[in-house]
Amino acid sequence: MLNHYIQLFKAPGSLAFTLSAFIARLALPMIGIGIITLLAQLDYGYARAGIISAVFVLSYALISPQVSRLVDQRGQGKVVLFSALICIIGLCGLSISAYLYWPFWSLVLFAILAGFIPSMSAMVRARWSALYRDQPQLRTAYSFESVLDELTFIIGPPLSVGIGVLYTPASLMTAALLLGIGVTCFILEKKTQPELTKTANFTGESAKHHSVIALPNVQLLAACMIALGFMVGIIDVASVAFAEQQNSPLSASLVLSAYALSSCLAGLAFGAIAFKRSLQTLLLWSSLGTAIMSLGFLWVSHVYMLSVVVALLGIFFAPTMITLMSILEQQVAAQKLTEALTWLLAALNIGVAVGAASTGQLIEYYHSAWAGLSIAIPSALLVLIISIFVYRRTQQSPASQ
Repeated sequence: MLNHYIQLFKAPGSLAFTLSAFIARLALPMIGIGIITLLAQLDYGYARAGIISAVFVLSYALISPQVSRLVDQRGQGKVVLFSALICIIGLCGLSISAYLYWPFWSLVLFAILAGFIPSMSAMVRARWSALYRDQPQLRTAYSFESVLDELTFIIGPPLSVGIGVLYTPASLMTAALLLGIGVTCFILEKKTQPELTKTANFTGESAKHHSVIALPNVQLLAACMIALGFMVGIIDVASVAFAEQQNSPLSASLVLSAYALSSCLAGLAFGAIAFKRSLQTLLLWSSLGTAIMSLGFLWVSHVYMLSVVVALLGIFFAPTMITLMSILEQQVAAQKLTEALTWLLAALNIGVAVGAASTGQLIEYYHSAWAGLSIAIPSALLVLIISIFVYRRTQQSPASQ
């Protein structure tokens, strides 16, 4: 299995852009929890902290696809650095304005600017696609990137909290520093940047005014990613609440670690295996596995049982996400890929945010963690239903719309 991943990095510059992108994308998972930590420690209250965090998430979800669209039109070097600079200004401004207790609207403004953070996960996948388009190594590369995405969300939040506890404004400024260093090194690796090509729209003219999200197949894939993210949000919040109700709050880390670890290992294995089935068939199988394993929540009565159930669910999370990304790569033209990938990643983040918020409301209303866990079952069923529609549509539709 290891040999498959070693082969990936024989392409010149691939190791450099992978490492630099990993450093840069550590910033994203640090920002959300960093905002909460910053404002909570400065006595703004969790309600205001939640508002600012939500403003950032929403602005990122809306702005990042537009940034990636510009990248497809003008190239990574001309856009990513400028977008990262705006985000860095937003993060530093948010830290300073919160520390000096400026008016609340200033925090909102800087949170919006922070939402200009470029989607480095999409940028690096676009480079892999340029190197290995229509080759089996591309699915291996996407699998590797999904594992790195998981690692950033394992490393980033505790790093942000730890730094924030030592010095309150430092968590967001550290995220800004990592973003600046990573993006700069990423852009300096110019040889692997995807080449710009002329595009064509629905009428055969310039496509620059049309977003790739207008394509029905992209919308369907994004809907599946939202449903998948919704499940992740449920697991994140409900696991913490369940552990607290079991009088073992520290064991929540065991549950979340089991989920992340199984997903990482499954992603690595999935990328190394040469499947003979189509991507659409693989998506159906992974979605079916997700739906079946979610039924385990019906029998959860202890935190260790919960760890087992989420670990089994994690086995199917990474393959589902990787397959959705790979199908997307088949469905859109190369010159629209960065924007399309960003829409899917934004959809995943939206799903996580909505899932976490919905689960929190249910748990508070019913005063039971199981109320939150219970909606994971219909959520998993929704992933399966949308996957069936993806199977039917993308099998029939021509690639590279």
